[in-house]
Amino acid sequence: MRLSALRLRVSDTDRLAQFYSEAFGMSVRKEGQTCRIGYHGEDADLLLMPGGGGYAPDRGQRYWKIGVTVPDVDMAADFLQGQGVEISAPQQFLDIGYMCHLSDPEGFAIELLQHDFEGNRPERGADPAAPFAQARIGQITLRTGDIASEDTWCRDQGMTLLSVQDVSPYGFDLHFYAFTDDTLPNPDLWAVENREWLWRRPYTTLEFQHVAGAEFAPVPDYLGIEIEGLPTPLKDAFGDPVLPR
Repeated sequence: MRLSALRLRVSDTDRLAQFYSEAFGMSVRKEGQTCRIGYHGEDADLLLMPGGGGYAPDRGQRYWKIGVTVPDVDMAADFLQGQGVEISAPQQFLDIGYMCHLSDPEGFAIELLQHDFEGNRPERGADPAAPFAQARIGQITLRTGDIASEDTWCRDQGMTLLSVQDVSPYGFDLHFYAFTDDTLPNPDLWAVENREWLWRRPYTTLEFQHVAGAEFAPVPDYLGIEIEGLPTPLKDAFGDPVLPR
């Protein structure tokens, strides 16, 4: 099985697909009125579906963001700025990762996450002319106040918990699940040394930002995820749709 797509309802599928193609180097496939965009690999696609508009991000919502993993965040950020995209300054966030943030033209959040921590990046690890050549959609991030229910649901589908990360200065922790048999460098799920390894995975992880006991609102323009190999449609622990590919 494989986490194969994030489904978002947008106001202009062609315009948004063009943005991801030009800015992030994603390929575009038309499926009727829907655009499937992504990289050529085992990571998830973005499925842009018509009928949206008026999306406004809010920290009280269930859906949060995608993470795009790259070998050189500075290079990727410079490339995007050269295309007129507004983006935050890259920085090392605690012992989580070297990253920066932006939004696409419809307001959906994107995190750029480097394979290596600040200071650990190898020289000439990316091509300035094609900074997204090795990019992957590394994370689909949801928020939850009940990680126990999310954990049970993920394990019931056959997913593995790969990492738990303490972000207590900001009031949450992070949990990463994937369809994989990979062996962690360190069996301790909290180990910092697993994180750079995790950011290099070729597949997409389902990430939960866990705020204990919090309640989050559904997002009408978030239409759930697709899982390749899923036999029948179902609902996740929050009640959002999960569909076969």
